Amino acid sequence: MRSIPLTFCAAAAAALIAVPAPAALASPAAPAGDDDRRTGTVSVTPSTIAPGGKVELWVDVCGKGREATGNSDAFASEAHFRPADDKGLFAEARIRDDAEPRSYDVWVTCKDGRGKATGTITVIHHNRPSPAAPVKAGGGGTATLAERSTEAEGPGTRHAVIGLVLAAVAAVAVALRSSRRRRGPAGN
Repeated sequence: MRSIPLTFCAAAAAALIAVPAPAALASPAAPAGDDDRRTGTVSVTPSTIAPGGKVELWVDVCGKGREATGNSDAFASEAHFRPADDKGLFAEARIRDDAEPRSYDVWVTCKDGRGKATGTITVIHHNRPSPAAPVKAGGGGTATLAERSTEAEGPGTRHAVIGLVLAAVAAVAVALRSSRRRRGPAGN
C-alpha cells in the first residue's frame, strides 16, 4: 500500500532530473501573446485525505478576477473556483465517499480557455479502532456493565468525604478518652 506514494515520488524526482534547467526555470504563467496557453500546477491541501473529506484547491494560472473549474475522479462534484485575495483562484472540493485508496489526477481549466493546471491528490482509508469496552449509554444490559465499571474506578469524592468524617469522629473520641484519663476516675 505504501509503495504507490514511494513510486510516485521516485517518478516525479526522475522527471525533474530529466527536465533541462531552462525549461524548469521558465515561468509557466507568463503569457507571450494572445494565442499563448498558460499551464500551471494546482495546489491541493491536504494532499492526502480520507473519503468524505474536504480539500482546498489553489491555482494562479488563470490570473486575478477570472473563473475556472476543477475536476477529478476523486471529487464528488465539479469544483468552481473564485477569486481569492492576491493568491489567485480558490475552490473547495469534497472527496467521494466511495473513492478507492490511490492517487488521483486533478485538472483545472480556466473559463477563458487559455489556461490549464494539473495536480494530484492521494485518497487513503483510515482503519478506525473499535471500542474495547461498551459505551455507558444506559438501558438494557449495558446498565449493569456501566455500574460495574463505576465500581472498578476506585474511590470518588463521596468516599473521601465519608473517610474524613470518620477520621474526625475518631479524633474526637480519642481526645475525649484522653481527657477522661487525665482527670482520673470520678468519685475518688
